[in-house]
Formats: sequence, structure tokens, C-alpha cells
Amino acid sequence: MNDRMNEPTQRRAMPLHTKILIGLVAGAAIGGGANAILGADSPSLKGFTSWVAEPIGTLFLRLLLLLVVPLVFSSLVVGVAGLGDIRKIGRVGVKCLAYTVVISAISVVIGLTISNIIRPGDRIDPQVSAKLQEKYGKEAASKVSTSLETTKDSGDSGLMKAVKTLVPTNPLASASKDSPDMLGVMFFALFFGVALTMIPAEKAQPVIALLDGVFDAIAKCIQLVMRIAPYAVFCLLFNMTAKFGFGLLSSLGWYVGTVLLGLAIHMFVVYSGAVALLSRINPIEFFRRIETVIVTAFSTSSSNATLPTAMKVSEENLGVPREINSFVLTVGATANQNGTALFEGVTVLFLAQLAGVDLTIAQQLTVLYMAILGGVGTAGVPSGSIPFVVVVLATVGINPELIAIILGVDRLLDMCRTTLNVTGDLTVATYVARSEGYELLKVPEQPEPAVDL
Repeated sequence: MNDRMNEPTQRRAMPLHTKILIGLVAGAAIGGGANAILGADSPSLKGFTSWVAEPIGTLFLRLLLLLVVPLVFSSLVVGVAGLGDIRKIGRVGVKCLAYTVVISAISVVIGLTISNIIRPGDRIDPQVSAKLQEKYGKEAASKVSTSLETTKDSGDSGLMKAVKTLVPTNPLASASKDSPDMLGVMFFALFFGVALTMIPAEKAQPVIALLDGVFDAIAKCIQLVMRIAPYAVFCLLFNMTAKFGFGLLSSLGWYVGTVLLGLAIHMFVVYSGAVALLSRINPIEFFRRIETVIVTAFSTSSSNATLPTAMKVSEENLGVPREINSFVLTVGATANQNGTALFEGVTVLFLAQLAGVDLTIAQQLTVLYMAILGGVGTAGVPSGSIPFVVVVLATVGINPELIAIILGVDRLLDMCRTTLNVTGDLTVATYVARSEGYELLKVPEQPEPAVDL
């Protein structure tokens, strides 16, 4: 009898991603239904949108923007400082960093390429696209033209423009803008993190511990903000479909398919090639031995939560020595997130296409640069990339409110890109271990069977 009475309290709470999906479906259905029944110009519908849906959705977006600068700065500095003394680490650190940058760049190029080929943002109803361009296109275009005008008439050479764009004169000013200059913030964080590795450990450690605490606190803040995500997604999707009808959601399938296609190409083509050529491991054997890590990463959507399992599997199943694991995998949980970088590139182009803005090659290169650094500066926690994507959108002149469209499907994509992130960490570890002369996939010797005489 008592067991039955306790059953309700023992039921597991509904997962956040399920709540977000419910919010997505309910918001889209009710908003689209209201659009069809009342019409987009209905006073009552406009009143509810103006006084309820838009304020709640805007609150959620501003809370995410609030956390971006401290999140990126603390994560980048701690990740770089985790490399230790670069002069002492020497070739191991260089190999790890070079591999990470090259593979991350490849992932973003894959994402940008397939986004330009498939163009998922263009696959919506022309009337809906026209309304979106009318609402967001002019605003986005003006922001893009303004950013171009700041350097167009300066008379500076291309190299001088790059220096002024990447290196801020005042990092606090870069961070305090309404749309923060994330290029400047990330450059300063990288530079500061490297400097911490070059001063005595007893002086650097308090700073690293402080920023590590900031990182943990911001990660907790993101978790708290994401608790209202289901309601915010409902309001944001209600707002979108109430204004534009169901036609707006027709492109989501193409968007999800584009992201998953990019992740699959990177996982099974790029990683397989890297493991075969650089680590000299059979790709099928590699994936078979890390099945536990893949399942853990997919279920938790967190590189940090998967780290203990990854270190155990890497040492016991792949034969990577503990000293290599402790360095590569720990840093990789923050600094080597290829799936996140690819996702950010695809998402920015998708929403740019949806807003009717064609990013130039130069602007796409900016997305490439920011996505690579974003893979380093994004927290290894569920939905950690969403705040960063919001700022990238603002940086390239796209209205950040468009991020609402993809929040409902982000959980599925988060699970998939986290799997790619963690798998990438293991490919780095095997490459570094192999290049340092360690024997991989070493199977413990089995005793010879007894022979009957």
C-alpha cells in the first residue's frame, strides 16, 4: 500500500528536451491555428503577441546574451591555460593544437559548403520568405553595410584591416557593446590564457581557479535559463507562426538534415581518414572500441560529463597512455568541439538565408573564424553553443531573434554534435600517442592454453 502511495513521488521528471519539443509543437500549432482562424492582423492576436509572447521570448534571448561574454572568456582562458607550460609541453602541445585547428576548420568548411549547396533557408514558401525579408532583411542589411563602411573608407591595407578587426585596443569596450565584439574578446582571452602558461604556477593558479569558478557558475546560469526554454520556445514559435503561419516551419526538416549530413560526413569520412592515416588504426575497430563513449556522449549531450568515460576507454580500449589522456582529453572537452563548430556554421548560414541576406565570402570567412574559436570557447554542457550562435548572428548582421526557430530541435542536434565532439577528442589522443611512439590497441597477453598429453 505504502509503495503505491510513493509511486507518484518516485516518477522521473520529464526531460528538458521533451518539454522544449512540447513547447515547440504547442507554440507552432496554436500560433499557426490563430493565424489561420483570426488572421495575422487580428487585434486580439496582436495584443497577445505584443504583451505576452514577445516579452517572454525577448527575456529568454537577453538572458542568453547576458551570459555570452563571461562564458566565452572564462572557457577560453581556462582551456588554453590547461595546456600548462607550452615550453615544457613542447611538441605534444603543438601537435594537439595544430590537429584541433585543422580538423575544426575542415568541419566548418563542410558545414558552410553543404549549406551553400542545399540552401535550407531558401526552402520555404515564397510568401513567407518575402514577409521575413521585409521584417528582418532591411535591418540585417543595414547592420552589414554599417560594419563594412567602418573599414571601407579607412584607406588601410587588407592586413591592417585584419589586425584592427582581430586585436582590440580595449577588450572591456569590445565586451560592453550591445552586440559584443566577440572577435576581440576571444583574441584577448586566447592571448591572456597563453600568458598564464608562461608565468610561475603559484601565481597563475589563483587566476585559473577564479576563472574556472566563473565558468562553472556561468554553466549553472545557462542551466537555470534553459529551465524557462520550453515556455520561451512556445512564445517565440507562437510569435513566429502567428505572424507568418505554418509555412515558416517547412524548412526545419531541411535544416536538421543539413546539420546531420555535415556531422555524418565529418564523423565517417574525416575522422575515419584521420584515424587511418595519422593514428594508423582501422576505423571500424576504432569506432567499435569507443562504443561506450559514443552512447554516453549521445545520452548526456555534455563533453564534460563524458570525460571520465572517455579517459577510461581511451586508456583501456585504445591503449593511449594516461599522461597523454590527461592532457589531450581534458583540454579537448572544452577546446576541441568540431561538431559544435560545424553546427554554428550551418545555423548562421541557414538563418541568414531565411532572413534573405546573402553573406559575402568575406563574411562567411568571418563565420569560419568565429565558429573555429567558438568550438574552443563554447561550454561543454547541453545547449552551451546557443548563446554563442546568438552573438555570431548579431556580429554578421542577422537578427538574433531568428534563433527561436531552431531551439525546438536543438536537443537532438546537441546530442549528435556532442557525439562528434567527444569522438574528435579520442582521434586527437590516438594521433598524439602514435606520433610519440606509443603502441596503440595493445591487447593484454592471454595465457597459452594447456596442452593435454
